[in-house]
Amino acid sequence: MLDRMTLLNAVSRGCRLLVMATTCLLLAGCLGTVVGSAVDVTLEVAKVPFKVAGAAIDVASGDDDDDKDNNEDKDD
Repeated sequence: MLDRMTLLNAVSRGCRLLVMATTCLLLAGCLGTVVGSAVDVTLEVAKVPFKVAGAAIDVASGDDDDDKDNNEDKDD
């Protein structure tokens, strides 16, 4: 009877170890996805001030293309 219980405990430990190892591998894949998404969001957030500053500079300086078009129309 003791040998049967020992065998069941060993099988039970093996199954738990297999489940835990599989879970760790699956979580590592999820962790990689979450970290990749967080990095993408961080980069996009870091780009926003530069885009806003660029838009503000464009508004403040005016559009050079429109000035060129108006000068060409005056020459004709």
